[in-house]
Amino acid sequence: MSGKKQGSETLVTGSFKDLKKIIRRKRAEISSRSVLAPQIKSPDDEELFFHTMKEVQEIGEFREIPLYHKTVAPPLKNRHPDNEVLDALEDTVKGRNPLHLPDTQEYVEWIDQEQRRDTIKKLHEGKYSVQDCLDLHGVIVEEAEKEVDVFIRNSVKSGHRCVKIIHGRGLCSPNGPVLKNIVVKWLSMRYRKYIRAFVTARQCDGGLGALYVLFK
Repeated sequence: MSGKKQGSETLVTGSFKDLKKIIRRKRAEISSRSVLAPQIKSPDDEELFFHTMKEVQEIGEFREIPLYHKTVAPPLKNRHPDNEVLDALEDTVKGRNPLHLPDTQEYVEWIDQEQRRDTIKKLHEGKYSVQDCLDLHGVIVEEAEKEVDVFIRNSVKSGHRCVKIIHGRGLCSPNGPVLKNIVVKWLSMRYRKYIRAFVTARQCDGGLGALYVLFK
């Protein structure tokens, strides 16, 4: 009995020894295959980009995109005030800017103290229809005095409300607008009892060379 038991243990032990050898041999083979197998390199970012974009085609129109620079206006230089005045005067003379007659030194207005102040504004703006006109161009002071006297008296008798007297500006006179000044003096003193107001006419009606006269 003891002999059989011993033989069985020897058989089992021998079988496990062979198994260990087989396991070691298999491990060696696997290890050698993993060493000899080619190493696969993982792609980097640049390779992935080119691989992704390989089907993309270039658009020729976008090869060169022009660059547009924004135009900036140069800063305005400080100008002398006299130059600005001369420019404004030139624009007025050439008709680019309308002339505001009340702002000029030649503008004339007079109103009776009992009249409303807005009468002057209405008269200058042509709100009253001109019913008669006296033109004193080329007339000397002595002749003008007679003509103005007859014209005023006839206008009052005729019941005229508004008339016009053209006296000129006296630009060619070495002594200035003599006739204009004397007509203004007559109207504001000698004939004031007949007159409500008088004022420089509109530009289209003689402007600084004429007067609207409004009777009471």
